[in-house]
Amino acid sequence: MIIWLNQLIWVTALLRRAHVANDRKLTIGNTVLDADSVSIMVDSQEISVTVREFNILFKLLSYPNKTFSRSQLLDEFWGVDTTTGLRAVDVYITKLRDKFSGSDVFEITTVHGLGYKAVLK
Repeated sequence: MIIWLNQLIWVTALLRRAHVANDRKLTIGNTVLDADSVSIMVDSQEISVTVREFNILFKLLSYPNKTFSRSQLLDEFWGVDTTTGLRAVDVYITKLRDKFSGSDVFEITTVHGLGYKAVLK
């Protein structure tokens, strides 16, 4: 319980420093990500995503053009103690790319040898 609480405090501090904790809604063009309802709207139509897909996309779009490694994403959204392999991140990125392949606003690109980033169009 103490370890979990320490991780929560650490993540909260990181988010506060990055000013992400207060930004619960992210609007990029016709795409709105709402962290309170864990929903994504594109042209007023909801796109169905899992919580993990939402979190990954919210992270990428919060820092456009910033590359995140697979291990960074895995540690943040699966936890440091996970036994899940790095390729699990690839699966979620593929799902997100499929769901947002028609987006005129952003695309998720691979930075070979490093990881992934969201690029605004």
